[in-house]
Amino acid sequence: MISVEGIDGAGKSTHLPSIKELIERTGRQAWSTREPGGTPLGERLREMLLHEPMTPLTETLLMFAARREHCQREIWPRLESGTWVICDRFIDATYAYQGGGHGVDANRIAEIERATLDGFRPDRTFIFDVPVDVGRERLAKGRSLDKFEREESAFFERVRATYLARAAADPQRCRVVDGTRPIAVVRAELEALVTTL
Repeated sequence: MISVEGIDGAGKSTHLPSIKELIERTGRQAWSTREPGGTPLGERLREMLLHEPMTPLTETLLMFAARREHCQREIWPRLESGTWVICDRFIDATYAYQGGGHGVDANRIAEIERATLDGFRPDRTFIFDVPVDVGRERLAKGRSLDKFEREESAFFERVRATYLARAAADPQRCRVVDGTRPIAVVRAELEALVTTL
């Protein structure tokens, strides 16, 4: 399983189809999904999470409820059948957004993670990184924003710092990808990363 992370506007959505295509070019089956979401229940929870006001701990619990359903119904069965899973956000997003961004204690997040995921983690995580002002500038182009995307710059600075700290703490799993470079350059790096898996 590959998870793809980063602050809003870092370039995840641009490169997710390329990652799937690169895996399929090696002859392997691949399936793309997203969090929150990925199941009918997860998509309903996504609407609530992106648009309804709630406390940070409530957000965290709903994220994990959606994630457990996603794993149980879709991710784990596909992995067991030999399909590669590419997920737009996973566990690191909760530590970054609800933890770093909104201040939920990382130890509490870890407790909920242990209770719901039984130690499951992605095999590789690509963290797309851009300065906050670059991400915000990209977000400003052309669509309405959800409640996370409307947060202040200081929120995104904390989210970004949490992502980078998690990457530094788990270099075997996490790879930081500089999302400020041209698309073709980033794609070439992703190709090199995928072919070594």
